[in-house]
Amino acid sequence: MKSSTGEPTRLDVTSLRERLRDQRGPALWRSLEQLADTEEFRSFVAAEFPAQAQRLLDPVDRRHFLKLMGASLALAGVSACTRQPEEKIFPYVKAPEYVVPGKPLFFATAMPLAGVATGVLVESHDGRPTKIEGNPDHPASLGATDCFAQAAILGLYDPDRSQTVRNAGDIRPWSAFVGAMERAMEGVRAGGGAGLRLLTGAVTSPSLVQQIERLLAQFPQARWVQHEAAVADAARQAARLAFGRDVETRYRFDRADVIVSLDADFLGGGAGSVRYARDFARRRRIDGAAQRNRLYVAEPSPSNTGAVADHRLPLRGELVEELALAIAARIGLPVRTAQGVDAHGKWIAAVAQDLSAHRGRSLVLAGAWQSAATQVLALAINEHLGNAGHTVEYSEPMGSGAAASGASALRELAEEMEAGAVEVLVMVDTNPVYDAPADLRFAERLAKVGLRVHFGQYDDESAELCHWHVPAAHFLETWSDARAYDGTTTILQPLLAPLYEGKSAHELVAVLAGEPRSGHDIVRAY
Repeated sequence: MKSSTGEPTRLDVTSLRERLRDQRGPALWRSLEQLADTEEFRSFVAAEFPAQAQRLLDPVDRRHFLKLMGASLALAGVSACTRQPEEKIFPYVKAPEYVVPGKPLFFATAMPLAGVATGVLVESHDGRPTKIEGNPDHPASLGATDCFAQAAILGLYDPDRSQTVRNAGDIRPWSAFVGAMERAMEGVRAGGGAGLRLLTGAVTSPSLVQQIERLLAQFPQARWVQHEAAVADAARQAARLAFGRDVETRYRFDRADVIVSLDADFLGGGAGSVRYARDFARRRRIDGAAQRNRLYVAEPSPSNTGAVADHRLPLRGELVEELALAIAARIGLPVRTAQGVDAHGKWIAAVAQDLSAHRGRSLVLAGAWQSAATQVLALAINEHLGNAGHTVEYSEPMGSGAAASGASALRELAEEMEAGAVEVLVMVDTNPVYDAPADLRFAERLAKVGLRVHFGQYDDESAELCHWHVPAAHFLETWSDARAYDGTTTILQPLLAPLYEGKSAHELVAVLAGEPRSGHDIVRAY
């Protein structure tokens, strides 16, 4: 360190030692000059940081100064990475009714999942949906929601959603797709639509069902196939075996004193799970309003339902059917002898005794992934105990009889593609290339279809192998309708215009039928 005259500054080592001897506690310094705190050192610091030298020397403000400088450098780096577009903000010329800046609005709509709707209330701030909760006035939710409804708002703003109509990987306008489908429909019209196949997910929308049925009336040789990978077909097969036709089964947990679950996670998911959970929980409250229910669960792996069971029996999946046989035999049904469940005789006896003591007020249900035989046994036990009409109710199916569904229908479609009988295949809200059984070789057979069209929210595995891909609008962006688990028809209303170029399934089917219309007009007309 040099003085102002340029001469080297000599440090008095003796005085430094005296200063250190008088100090108590830890002391830190960067140099002997700083420790000496000479006039030359203070001048040096002031020259290096002239604007903020006093802040650095002040031990109270030094941390605050460093925080501000660090934040400034970080923000400078972030702003340099992107160039924000110019945005102009204008006030309303005439403010919309009920819109108050900062005050949320709530809209009633419904969230379809695997075709089944759940009534919800969506909170909206300044025209943007922000939160989804259950609709207290809707019978499928009673104000509650599940994890799927809570996460659905994220799907609306998902940047990975498909945003444009594509043809062979190139972006095309909607009008180009409409023209291409008009030509394709004319090509199959001569044969009555023999080469036309419509593959969809589960559909319960009454207006969409009517549209598809009208399309099939124009093309009587065409076929409609439904494929829903997350929905098992065993319950439908069991209904056909027991009743000779398709029947929807609903459960009244609010009326059941004794519940036996055969690998059925009715609290964890599936159609009606939100309402089932509310009804079940209401009977678990110790408030004296009603008798507390009792739950028996037999399952191969832990589940939400098994976690709250009064009596849980861990059991291998292949033995659940044998357990149902043993229970049926105990209550007096003429069934074959059960095998492999002798070690659980006490549990079976207790369940059978409790069921027999609560005839008409008990409930037995089998899991969706259990065999059709197990499903039939559950139906037979409920019928034998007099539960039908009380804790178990049956109704007409929510979908359309014009659609072929299940694994056999999808296999037949794959065989038709293999034989070259499919000229035009339109896939709506389904991804069979990803979730169809591997032995169907769906991707390989799809290549033999003349014109392949995919409609969905994502550019997924099936979309990559199609000639045309049309982005699907989110359920918060479009008009539609759907049925709840109990058959209640619910209107879906949009909260905002589509963020991208998404269309609704109604608009897609209208193009196939040669009658392009908006989803609003289609639903309102129905």
